[in-house]
Amino acid sequence: PAIMASRVVFPDPDGPTKEMGLPCSTDKLISLTIVKSPSGLLTSLVMFLTSKIKSFNLRLMVFFVILLSVSSTVNSENQSDELNNTIVVLGDSLSAGYGVKYDESWPSLLEQSIKNNNIDFRVINAGISGDTTSGGLYRLPKLLSEHKPKIVILELGGNDGLRGMSIKRVVLKNLEKMIEMIVLTGAETVLVGVELPPNYGELYTDSFEKMFVDLAVKFNLELIKGSIKEMVALDLMQDYGIHPNKLGHQMVEKEVRVKILPMLDQQATN
Repeated sequence: PAIMASRVVFPDPDGPTKEMGLPCSTDKLISLTIVKSPSGLLTSLVMFLTSKIKSFNLRLMVFFVILLSVSSTVNSENQSDELNNTIVVLGDSLSAGYGVKYDESWPSLLEQSIKNNNIDFRVINAGISGDTTSGGLYRLPKLLSEHKPKIVILELGGNDGLRGMSIKRVVLKNLEKMIEMIVLTGAETVLVGVELPPNYGELYTDSFEKMFVDLAVKFNLELIKGSIKEMVALDLMQDYGIHPNKLGHQMVEKEVRVKILPMLDQQATN
């Protein structure tokens, strides 16, 4: 499909923070252990309770009724988890909402928009300030395993570029590996492109921006491109000119939402 250029801004390295679920999400990235089958302790308790019943046949019946009830509850919880539609945002300080309130960050706004459209999807914000494509590559397998997302919004690369990392040997290689991982799970990828400041040289900045376009074409991905100049011109940046302000996050959310909502509608019909 044609790749539409949308306008966002990308971050500088910052001190790392922990990835977390959105406040309005049902998942706070807290690991909850669910008993997959009745434990020895539970079985012992059931046996103790049924031992008070004198009739052997009645005792046996009650025993199995209790165990079946526990098993049914566990299966119901597992089915609920499988049916839970999830979007994972794997990003850096732009996704983490550096410099704004957490509920003002674009992933928080995106989840609220999804809820307002009565679409049954949650958003997991795995944005960490200062993260790179190498960090994302390390974190991605666990995120895919834990949340089994239907869509991954990949917003990484800006910090690699600001550090002058090799495009072919590092950034491109890491992004390709992450996209391939996502594809193997059956999830869809939305790629957020990066525009670097001009002081990194025309050859490097142009090659960096082109890399995202090429990736989108190669893997047939939705691409959201960025423009620092436009964000600055529209006064959508914080005072130091690196991260978007509250209004800037609203603009980013709008551009992402335009790409995401049709994908969610398609997922719902599948």
